[in-house]
Amino acid sequence: MQCFALARHGAVAHLVLNRPDALNTMNSAFWRELDDVLTQLHRDGTARALVMSSTGKHFSAGMALAVFAGAISMDDSTAQGRAAIFDVLTDVQATFSKLESLRIPVIAAIHGGCIGGAVDMVTACCIRYATADAFFCIQEINIGMVADVGTLQRLPKLIPLGVVKELAYTGRRLPAAKALGYGLVNEVFDTQDAMVAAALQCASEIATKPPVAIWGTKQVIHYTRDHPVDDALKQMGWIQGAIWSNENVREAVAAMKEKRAGAYPDLPALTSFRQP
Repeated sequence: MQCFALARHGAVAHLVLNRPDALNTMNSAFWRELDDVLTQLHRDGTARALVMSSTGKHFSAGMALAVFAGAISMDDSTAQGRAAIFDVLTDVQATFSKLESLRIPVIAAIHGGCIGGAVDMVTACCIRYATADAFFCIQEINIGMVADVGTLQRLPKLIPLGVVKELAYTGRRLPAAKALGYGLVNEVFDTQDAMVAAALQCASEIATKPPVAIWGTKQVIHYTRDHPVDDALKQMGWIQGAIWSNENVREAVAAMKEKRAGAYPDLPALTSFRQP
């Protein structure tokens, strides 16, 4: 891969943005590789949590300028051309949405700048850690456009709406300390090494739980975020009925009593009708 490095630590997958000289900007290869990796992790079932971290000065400086000069610079003079812009954006949005629909939790470990499209990406993750020097910037307004890959849809679910508007209208930077206060990040660390270690530790702890229960929990949390309480309670009953396992519960209780790690089956590998 050109843009990422993927490693495994037991049941934890660790995906590292790996173009530090280009500030880990999002070029066409970035989108292809990320989509492929997320699709594979989703299908495989053996990874139980995913950590995303980065290299160099910034976590990511957002969309590469070459992308704006190419695919996004389409025909805006006709109805057909503007409709095509919609379809291109829908395709791009789908990649970051895979972070939400992934069968396992995703932890973002953010240092330096998290700019533009990078904010779109990390808001689709489950948990966010940051270094003290990290900052978030809705950069799109500074280059004459609207943030369009998820920030304006997900960020208001995470922090106060007035703060979202201030950041989106001004393009100001939100430093890590304020992001912590608003609840955008779970914890702030003095160094990148300490942050990544904490992210991997959290992922390892998640990996000790029954994967099907983690899957169900993620399903319920995301559904609850977007639906009324009554609907969400009904969905909760369906999910619990679908994933309930007497065996997993007995194993979890026995493991606690015996002060040992529980032993649970991985999620099954998924197949697709598109596969031969």
